[in-house]
Amino acid sequence: MMRRIIQMAGLLFGGLAGLEVEGRTNGIEGWTQSSLGIWEGTSLYYFAIGALFGLLVASMAAGRIIKNMQRGIEQTAAMPMKDLLAGGGGLLAGLFLSALLYPAVAKIGGPGLLIPAIMSLFCGYLGLRIGLNKKDELAAALSAILEQRKAQPVVEETSGFEEHKILDTSVIIDGRIADICKTGFIEGTLVIPEFVLEELQHIADSSDLLKRNRGRRGLDILNKIQKELDVRVLIYEGDFEEISEVDSKLVKLAKVLKGKVVTNDFNLNKVCELQGVSVLNINDLANAVKPVVLPGEEIIVQVIKDGKEHGQGVAYLDDGTMIVVEGGRDYIGTTMEVLVTSVLQTSAGRMIFAKPKLLEKAL
Repeated sequence: MMRRIIQMAGLLFGGLAGLEVEGRTNGIEGWTQSSLGIWEGTSLYYFAIGALFGLLVASMAAGRIIKNMQRGIEQTAAMPMKDLLAGGGGLLAGLFLSALLYPAVAKIGGPGLLIPAIMSLFCGYLGLRIGLNKKDELAAALSAILEQRKAQPVVEETSGFEEHKILDTSVIIDGRIADICKTGFIEGTLVIPEFVLEELQHIADSSDLLKRNRGRRGLDILNKIQKELDVRVLIYEGDFEEISEVDSKLVKLAKVLKGKVVTNDFNLNKVCELQGVSVLNINDLANAVKPVVLPGEEIIVQVIKDGKEHGQGVAYLDDGTMIVVEGGRDYIGTTMEVLVTSVLQTSAGRMIFAKPKLLEKAL
């Protein structure tokens, strides 16, 4: 059946090609019909010759055409739906572009429909390749649009834009993100990429006990956020296969969704800043809510260990802030009053330098 269809198509296109050749040879009169509605003898001759030639070529190529068509059908059926939609959309866009360009190309002239046909093939193939190469961006954009439509009633009530907050592996394992979400300070949709989930799973399956516990803790935190907290969560199933590093994928996803990366990774923070991606650093938030300590204030601490430099002692505040006590090595294990001399603030944390109040009195 398919062979006969191919032969009929070859017969038809061959006849039309013959008429096209006749028209190009003898002028437009070769296309006209007589008063009886029958082609003139010259046109009929060209049509018959072209049809026979088209039938011969189609009969010779039918087997290969059917084989290639079957292979194409099998490959298309095996393609993921994301690839199929992206490729089909790109193909349609390319053909639409060729249709828009056709009037301008037709004025150039040329051998019949050859130039428009070549243009359609070129634009269609170009659109197909672009669609397949941009499938992840298209999937991310479509997912973001659908998510925004689902949340449209909420957006109208709050009269604000629902922004995407993309979680990285470190902030999930850290666990503080769940407490922050519980307080309601983070608005919008939490986006958890599938490649981050895969990295968490690999960490949870590690042979190293510490890594395994960290990975399982991260999975427990995600489960708590999804089931216990009143937060909208979106699992992004796409992937950027051309990118191998998870941090680079997060930056790319943030650009596609026009969202913000939530992290406590210092290096990822810097990469995002360099590429113009907004970042919410959990460590910066923690430092912002810590009690402000100014030089000259007196605080009571317990020196618990040696410092890096000679004679230094190290103490900690209740919120975990490290205090380096000059000359505090001799007071290890004791609770004492110290005088703050300076405060160092970085994205990695806050460090306070102080000296014993006893030494201050002696001086």
